[in-house]
Amino acid sequence: MRLAILDSGHGFGTKALFALIRTVSRQSVLDVIKLVQYRADFYGDPMSAVTQEAMRGSSAWSIGDRELMAAFVAKTNQCEFCSKAHAAVAQRAYGDGKKVSAVLSDLDTAAIEEPLRATLLMLGKLTCTHAVDADDMRAVLAAGASRQQIEDALAVCFSFNVIGRLADAFGFFVPGPRAFEAGAKYLLSRGYR
Repeated sequence: MRLAILDSGHGFGTKALFALIRTVSRQSVLDVIKLVQYRADFYGDPMSAVTQEAMRGSSAWSIGDRELMAAFVAKTNQCEFCSKAHAAVAQRAYGDGKKVSAVLSDLDTAAIEEPLRATLLMLGKLTCTHAVDADDMRAVLAAGASRQQIEDALAVCFSFNVIGRLADAFGFFVPGPRAFEAGAKYLLSRGYR
């Protein structure tokens, strides 16, 4: 059930911004943008800063890797909107849609580097069970990921566990591929702020 506040809970300035977005992009305003703009001081601005740092801050993980992590966490949570949105960004960042599809279809057989595979396995476990232990961390370290890469991956996991749950709670509309492609272009050029 969709929570209607995203469609009706904005002031005049935000409505004008949405009209501009619709005019320039020739796409409907995505629900994630409506969420960020609704009570921006409470959720949107702080969460945008956290997500920007996790996704575009300094990291040994590439932007494609982090976008793939976001898509993987979303898929694990069965959040269709976030899974499709971040798969589109990862595909564009990597320039390789097959890699992203392979990981999201079958992580065990996907042709990816072992540090990334081990990290995704750990993020999947954390997302499903809400806990990881020292053995899980040792496995990721043994696969070649650094402590900093683990911390960076956990920040991505945090952001997209929060956002994915909100997307499902608010009943985000899942648009077609053109909207996700437009969103991917925007996120790669401008980030999450």
